[in-house]
Amino acid sequence: MTPRSNSDSHPTLRPSPSNGPLAGVTVVALEQAVAAPFATRQLADLGARVIKIERDTGDLARGYDRTVKGVASHFVWLNRGKESIVLDVRSPKGNEVLHRLVDRADVLVQNLAPGAADRLGVGSATLAKTHPELITCDISGYGNSGPYRDKKAYDLLVQCEAGLVSITGTPETPSKVGISIADICAGMYAYSGILTALFERSETGRGANLEVSMLEALGEWMGYADYYQRYGGTSPARTGASHATIAPYGPFPSKNGETVTLGLQNEREWASFCTVVLHRPDLLEDTRFTGNAQRVAHREELDGIVCSVLGDLPTTEIIERLDRASIAYGQQRTMAEFADHPQLRARDRWQTFDTEAGPVEGLIPPVTVLGRQPTMRGVPALGQHTQSVLEWLDIDASTPPAGTEG
Repeated sequence: MTPRSNSDSHPTLRPSPSNGPLAGVTVVALEQAVAAPFATRQLADLGARVIKIERDTGDLARGYDRTVKGVASHFVWLNRGKESIVLDVRSPKGNEVLHRLVDRADVLVQNLAPGAADRLGVGSATLAKTHPELITCDISGYGNSGPYRDKKAYDLLVQCEAGLVSITGTPETPSKVGISIADICAGMYAYSGILTALFERSETGRGANLEVSMLEALGEWMGYADYYQRYGGTSPARTGASHATIAPYGPFPSKNGETVTLGLQNEREWASFCTVVLHRPDLLEDTRFTGNAQRVAHREELDGIVCSVLGDLPTTEIIERLDRASIAYGQQRTMAEFADHPQLRARDRWQTFDTEAGPVEGLIPPVTVLGRQPTMRGVPALGQHTQSVLEWLDIDASTPPAGTEG
């Protein structure tokens, strides 16, 4: 990827050398919490230099918990491979530094409050005129227009607004997804959008102004449910850990109290399931279970039959029968069991990287590139790179423009 050219007065000193397809690309991140940091961490994993601007109290995510050797789990997850500088971007001196960073950047990512970037002089409309090679990406809860523009948008609230909570959980209890899914999907669309814009710029020489809202990103992921309701007249039912529109598909307990989640996709698998797993070939003649629609309509009776058989079998026997019948299944693992998953260990998917509290272990990036080893650079301490970045900008680092960003 070709970075923007720098003038002779701005030497290309890079205090965080890296490799990867985005090596040489500089990203300036005015970011907080999850959505924007998730996007920029993906860029850092590909070798981009990500300069994270923080207020003197740090990114909000630094204070979420202290579970990773005293460092916040969210921050460790979202900020690997970045440089942290402390900057009061609302002060005259700090704002000047911000603009000098933007002058050097290939990409500017921000998820500040609506209108804040404009007040700082780095709004996308302004930069489109003054920095036509720059790629800007604005991430927000609801977008830069419309009646929800200025509403605060936290992940759970967006899950509610997008209808996700209404179709998640048990029939009695609507539930949120256990991770920040609205933030994550917005960050992923920002990441893919930025990659697309970088590719396009390599052909045209021009940047782009991208906008991603959490509601619209999560709304895309709600597509099947939207079509199901829009044209079917009802929303997908809340069915706990079972599938709303396929049966049998969900968790079933074994004799020893463990849970095996299985899923069937077609009539061939249904026949194999009845004969090989349940040892109940008579169910193939039961009209209640002829075809998936009938099985869903009679889910309660069907689940009762499956439970009566599998509940008398140890987990090892259930898995042996499922394997023999070529039925898909998964074991319901705890997070501790996931961390020791035999498949991930066998594929050497865990790697250590540095934090201010010492080395920690995390998953390597999920896209494997043949012949290339992933680089997992460290998680920055607050303001760790302020001096080196100011020196890169030819600014006297003895009086850094630190303070509260606001």
